[in-house]
Amino acid sequence: QVQLVESGGGLVQPGGSLSLSCAASGFIFSGYPMAWYRQAPGMERVLVASISSTGGSTNYSGSVKGRFTISRDNAKSTVYLQMNSLKYEDTAVYFCKSPELHTWGQGTQVTVSS
Repeated sequence: QVQLVESGGGLVQPGGSLSLSCAASGFIFSGYPMAWYRQAPGMERVLVASISSTGGSTNYSGSVKGRFTISRDNAKSTVYLQMNSLKYEDTAVYFCKSPELHTWGQGTQVTVSS
């Protein structure tokens, strides 16, 4: 079955950086687009960034464009999210998922605080 395991979250000061990873299994990873989503306390889960199956095309929400970078390694069945210049409002649980599949991972907590 489809499994997604996110890692790399933690506590970081404003302006800092974190790198998230999502290891996928149970499906042909290279055939699916992938995306990162986040859910802040009391808020809906929203799309942060997406990447095509080959990695040749990426898209970002306006709130993270220029600060976050999504990438993937199809040989490792892993998608990454490099987060730079982090802000308080980036605090959330971050999830990875393919937009074409129904399974969510457990998420990884990112907290931006001084």
